[in-house]
Amino acid sequence: MLKKSTLMLASGIVLGLASCSKDNKDNGGSGNAGAGRFIIAAVPTSTGSEGVADYLLTAENLESGTLSTEGNGLEQDGTYRYYTTSGTKFFSMLYGQGNPGAVTVYQLDKNGKMQKLTNFQSETVQSFAAVGKDILMVKEARKYATPTSRWYRVSTESLTIVAEGQFNSAELANNGELAHFSWIEQVGNKVFAPFFSIKATDAGGWSTDYPDSAWVAVYSYPDMTLEKVIKDNRTSSIGLYFTNGLTKVENGDVYAFSPSNTIKINGTAQSFNSTKPSSIIRIKSGTTEFDQSYLFNIEAVAGGAYMTSWINVGKGVVVATLNTSDKKSQWQVANKLAVIDLVNKTFKWVTGAPDAAAITDFSMTNYSAQDGKAYIGITTSDKKSAVYKIDAGTATATRGLELVGGNITAIQWLPAQ
Repeated sequence: MLKKSTLMLASGIVLGLASCSKDNKDNGGSGNAGAGRFIIAAVPTSTGSEGVADYLLTAENLESGTLSTEGNGLEQDGTYRYYTTSGTKFFSMLYGQGNPGAVTVYQLDKNGKMQKLTNFQSETVQSFAAVGKDILMVKEARKYATPTSRWYRVSTESLTIVAEGQFNSAELANNGELAHFSWIEQVGNKVFAPFFSIKATDAGGWSTDYPDSAWVAVYSYPDMTLEKVIKDNRTSSIGLYFTNGLTKVENGDVYAFSPSNTIKINGTAQSFNSTKPSSIIRIKSGTTEFDQSYLFNIEAVAGGAYMTSWINVGKGVVVATLNTSDKKSQWQVANKLAVIDLVNKTFKWVTGAPDAAAITDFSMTNYSAQDGKAYIGITTSDKKSAVYKIDAGTATATRGLELVGGNITAIQWLPAQ
């Protein structure tokens, strides 16, 4: 019998409501909790604290007001944290970079303040998502010589493992390299897992000899039986490390983007080796094949810029981050925003955001009630960090909540109990 144990719960999905119109007066929460609070995760930039630990602050409103990390917020034990909500619980996960990572769980009290429910350790996982009433988590193999990856299915009700299993990532790639999931996504009663193909050796690292293909592994759920691997040779691998390259629209179609930034390593030299453009492809609702009638070449409409992330704002529209500079690193920071209509294949640059040359970072996790608006944290070279509201209808950005003394890394909505 499987021994039950408590693990971290993590989800790539943010559930929420539209922001309210009140000014922020107390980032620790004040008055009745109401519908809930926005949670702002930030890395302090004040003297002596930069890069030491993340802070969590709460806000009633993202469109105005000021927050400060000075003497406020909840300090986390370390940085490189990832955040998610499940119901009325907020999960703060320390990425252990191969080592166990601390996981802290919070809820809002009746005054809207975050209260710690529990703190524990778990294995570090590289992909995770809400699937039904579970959290599915995958600890990826990182070396071709030891290709066993493990998955865990955790009940969001009992907070215990209810099933676990393993698979061979080398057999999944089936090309002499290792498959490494970029993320996982529930699609009906299945799990779609786009993956990179990487050499995963000391010499080869994240490089690949197969730069011009996109793959998605299709699993049945909840037993996680591999049904098939689907492939498309019109673009490159889907998503980025810790970045979901899949999104579902209202009619059930699934869209996938590729940054087309795979690399080849020759000794100490590194070069980008995909000949395919950064593009969006599609899997029609109810199917498990790429739709060969659909391809949206993003580089062609964006002057050569390539996609690095997106957030679904509803009605088949996403707000995307792109990099307009020459590819220099797989971990390059984006510097521009655009609105993309996936269904009609239209593209508009967003106006009103800081100049591309001034942007040093976007928040990793962003918020949308899928009402045509997205809220994204932008940090600039003058050390200022603020939430920007992106109106997809007008393709405009408006500066909102400002953060003093830190860089915004995540924005989420936490419902009240």
